[in-house]
Amino acid sequence: MKKRFLWPFLFAAGFLVRDGLFGPATAPAAPANAPAPPPSVNTNAPPPTATPPAAIPPGTIDPAVWGKAYPLYYQQWREVREAAQAGMSKYRGWDADDITPDTLSEYPYLALLLDGWGFETEHKEPRGHAYMALARVKLPLSRIADGGVCLTCKSPFAPRLEKEMGKDYYRDSYREVLAKIPQKDQDLGVACIDCHDPEDMSLAISRELTLGKALRAMGTDPAKLGREEMRSLVCAQCHATYDVQKNEQKETIGLYFPWQKGKFGKITIEDIIAQFRKDPTTAEWTQTVTGFRLPFIRHPQFELFSNDSIHWQAGAACSDCHMPLVKDDGAEIPDHRVTSPLKTDLHACGPCHDEDKGWLRQRVYDIQDRIASMEIRAGYGTATVAKLFESVHKAQKARKHIDRKLYDQAKEYYLDAFFRTMFIGTESSMGFHNPAEAARVLGDAIAFAGKAEGLLRQALAQAGVAMPAKINLDLAKYFEVGGTTRVPFQGGQEVKDPFGNQERF
Repeated sequence: MKKRFLWPFLFAAGFLVRDGLFGPATAPAAPANAPAPPPSVNTNAPPPTATPPAAIPPGTIDPAVWGKAYPLYYQQWREVREAAQAGMSKYRGWDADDITPDTLSEYPYLALLLDGWGFETEHKEPRGHAYMALARVKLPLSRIADGGVCLTCKSPFAPRLEKEMGKDYYRDSYREVLAKIPQKDQDLGVACIDCHDPEDMSLAISRELTLGKALRAMGTDPAKLGREEMRSLVCAQCHATYDVQKNEQKETIGLYFPWQKGKFGKITIEDIIAQFRKDPTTAEWTQTVTGFRLPFIRHPQFELFSNDSIHWQAGAACSDCHMPLVKDDGAEIPDHRVTSPLKTDLHACGPCHDEDKGWLRQRVYDIQDRIASMEIRAGYGTATVAKLFESVHKAQKARKHIDRKLYDQAKEYYLDAFFRTMFIGTESSMGFHNPAEAARVLGDAIAFAGKAEGLLRQALAQAGVAMPAKINLDLAKYFEVGGTTRVPFQGGQEVKDPFGNQERF
């Protein structure tokens, strides 16, 4: 059996090891005297069935044109609109039961923490690439207040519009920029041109003004990266966090990835927070409960996965797990239905794991349960601090003296907790992309929230304000604000602590 001698160590670490289909090109070179790799390392996996490149006119966005030359790929791409069988994944997502869970109901503390942001109205789980532009067309105006910049990762027309419109791409309203896309394509999600060069079908970075710029800011030349790195980077164009820059008038002036203090393969949450603190233009929104002007963290899948995760170290790329080789009409091609390995019955795990699928699935759930427990604890701890800041601000309005040093220290710790909680909460793998790092980040979030709570309680006590041992978060009011389009709390969707410990805190 493959890797049996490794499992005692790996299980203790909470990992599943998987090697890349095309060899560990991104892993460090082994020393000359290193022992031979275990027989399970998949260094000679077959490449996908060769398909001769076809001539696609430069700049062609319409996937149907590409589909005439690559019908198998095109048909799989069209199938992205079809939901997976319900019950295949324990956390997250839209399935064939046609229920799109509301994240605010799943994690009620988010209704408090995100109040003041567009997500306060609704925060549905994603439905996949085919729906990413369509979903935004139906959103309330508060969710698209940043303007055309919201299209950057949602439409294949975005790179063209960004170049043609210049500053107006960021400054104009979302509906104005959307109107510049042909009407029939306004709901078009990810397309062939987002990831491929039409001339030779090689993997290519289409978001040069965001990902390309971010790589160079870290000292990495995109032109020198090979095919193995590109098999993750074409995903990183959108599956990474970015910040919408604002001027003092709160107008959108740009967008960038906050990677300036990181390096390729080692972008940490500490690097991202340091950049936030350095650049005041990253403060996008005002959190209602605290009144703080804050940056926001969005889906940092690439940052978490590439930060020395066990799969990254083994040479795996995003496409190994989310686009495994499948046979279609006699050909073997990467699966362009792009989804979670759980929703394709762990087919992607087969090249490196010969354990029973039920056993592997349970290992995934075990990891995710542990991260979910920590995420919930971090979320409620951070929300508690936010409510304490609300009490502090009320005390200040009542002319109570609040120690400024304690206040400032508590704010720093609160932001450390908030950003870390959002980093894992928005990443969407429930920590599986990098279990050890996810646990570290959430453990630190819990610690920072606890430190901030202690400082605020001390400041309030010194001001003569008595606080109860358990802070009432009053979450109901964040779901029931009149005159809005907010989705009501749906208790049946709430994710409870798998170990039942949160109720004790």
